Amino acid sequence: MSRLEDALYRFDEANAEDPNTELVNGQPVPKELVYGQRMSARLAVFEPDAPETVKLAARAQHIRRWEVPRDSYPEGRAGYLKWRTDLYRRHGDIAAGIMSDVGYDEETIERVRTLLRKRGLKTDPDVQLMEDVICLVFLEHYFHDFAKKHDEEKLISIVQKTWKKMTERAHEAALALDYAPEDLAVIQKALAGA
Repeated sequence: MSRLEDALYRFDEANAEDPNTELVNGQPVPKELVYGQRMSARLAVFEPDAPETVKLAARAQHIRRWEVPRDSYPEGRAGYLKWRTDLYRRHGDIAAGIMSDVGYDEETIERVRTLLRKRGLKTDPDVQLMEDVICLVFLEHYFHDFAKKHDEEKLISIVQKTWKKMTERAHEAALALDYAPEDLAVIQKALAGA
């Protein structure tokens, strides 16, 4: 097993402990395990020659996220931003521990931490690549269920904000995804008003 494969395996082991599950092909699977694997799968399709650090960060994007639930922070935007910032740091710390255990050097570990913190969006091509993959995974796997819980006005705003974070190449990939008709209608309405 390569060092990369070893790290990804260990990330999966950590995420396999998620008590929250999602049905995949009719079987309950730990949510964050599925999420990490979806990130890797989308990255492999979108940018097969991605740097190793991006492959590591993509798989560790939500590592052990369930341990810090959103409701453990105050309501509102400030509480949400604090939760998210603390999670970025925590994900980086957990990934760093695993990467160190399998033999990665400090420079590579720090690069993965930077990617997980999303520092340099729009200026750092690797951070932008991560963001493109995050947005594509959201649209492909999570938007449909998200849409059921929110009104159209909020959905249009979310799609527009998501779209602004993405590159033109990611826009093309997003438009090629297979959406439910009602989801596609909302996306088209959002883009028409953007």
